[in-house]
Amino acid sequence: MSTATDTYAIAVIGAGGKMGMRVSNNLVKTDHTVAYVENSPGGQERTREAGRELTDAATAVADADIVVLAVPDLALQAVTADLVPQMKPGSIVLTLDPAAAYAGLLTTRDDVIQAVAHPCHPSVFLQRETPEQWADTFGGIAAPQDAIAAIESDDPAKQAIVEATVRAIYAPVIDVHWVTIKQLAQLEPTLVETIACMIGALLKESLEEAVHTMGVPEAAARSILLGHTQVALANSLNGDNPFSDACLIAMDYGRESIIKDDWKKVFRDDELDKNLARMLHLDEIQR
Repeated sequence: MSTATDTYAIAVIGAGGKMGMRVSNNLVKTDHTVAYVENSPGGQERTREAGRELTDAATAVADADIVVLAVPDLALQAVTADLVPQMKPGSIVLTLDPAAAYAGLLTTRDDVIQAVAHPCHPSVFLQRETPEQWADTFGGIAAPQDAIAAIESDDPAKQAIVEATVRAIYAPVIDVHWVTIKQLAQLEPTLVETIACMIGALLKESLEEAVHTMGVPEAAARSILLGHTQVALANSLNGDNPFSDACLIAMDYGRESIIKDDWKKVFRDDELDKNLARMLHLDEIQR
């Protein structure tokens, strides 16, 4: 069984992209042997400006214990078709989003292990202690966060490599929660993008309506919305305080006016497939 002090050979594909830079900025702080791969001229320039040497993809994946694919979902099919055949037996290919993996778009090999990981991002209830932690809303810089991981292997040593990598690329990490690839797809996008992020966008639209349609001063509307959003989350998800009777009546009116009766259908497998097909620009998910 691997320990926290074990180090691995890690290849980062797309090291100069937005997520690739975040991943690389954390990996450079570790003792792991890291190869940085980037094809685009702009990404190459960013990688070099960060003081990191570039490695060609074939060399990087041939020696890697784990290959981190920090590339967009829509590129994963072509990238894995090119790189997975070149990986060494027993190595791991790690994608940072479950959509393409769950949709069966990735090139696979019997002797290459497929894994997926995704950051949870710092909780709204995180006890932050420094200005840097308050500023880090995304995670991976200063504010601690959890991460979700899935691996298609029962080998504890392979799981340890994935966990060590996940803790490194998303650092500082509190816990790594293990699920199946399907469950990770059910969490991301359904729970957190289809629902939570959509509600976040709805809050923004609501703020704009209060300001531009109702004529409320923006500072006043923003202040009451942000404060009450925290109270709403704390009361609903943490059980901090009960909602007042009047608030419950208003909440019922909001549900009746805004939410469809069949909204929970988004958790069905067939609806997940429809959602992922749209995200991946496919006619349908075929398995």
